[in-house]
Amino acid sequence: QVQPVESGGGLVQAGGSLRLSCTASGRTFSSYAMGWFRQAPGKEREFVAAISWSGGSTYYADYVKGRFTISRDNAKNTVYLQMNSLYSEDTAVYYCAAQRLPFGLGSRAIHEYGFWGQGTQVTVSS
Repeated sequence: QVQPVESGGGLVQAGGSLRLSCTASGRTFSSYAMGWFRQAPGKEREFVAAISWSGGSTYYADYVKGRFTISRDNAKNTVYLQMNSLYSEDTAVYYCAAQRLPFGLGSRAIHEYGFWGQGTQVTVSS
């Protein structure tokens, strides 16, 4: 199993940048596709970005494409989400998750992820 733990959230001004990290315990981290999701107050959790187990494929939601970059360092058991040009609409709790089955390519579908972190708050002030 994989247990993700997010870090790096905080308060930033609009137009600024943050880098989120997700460190996952478990020797098999490198075998799992990982995703980032977010949930704003009063809204459903939504897909942000995903990366395949090898790091060779990445996927982004349209509303972050060109501003956010997902990457992974399997030697460090860590996935990153670099967030640039932040808007107030990006304010949310950001969650890291691992797909249920190993060797996946990544997915936009929440139900395909079986291991979730506790989340990290990102607040963008306008």
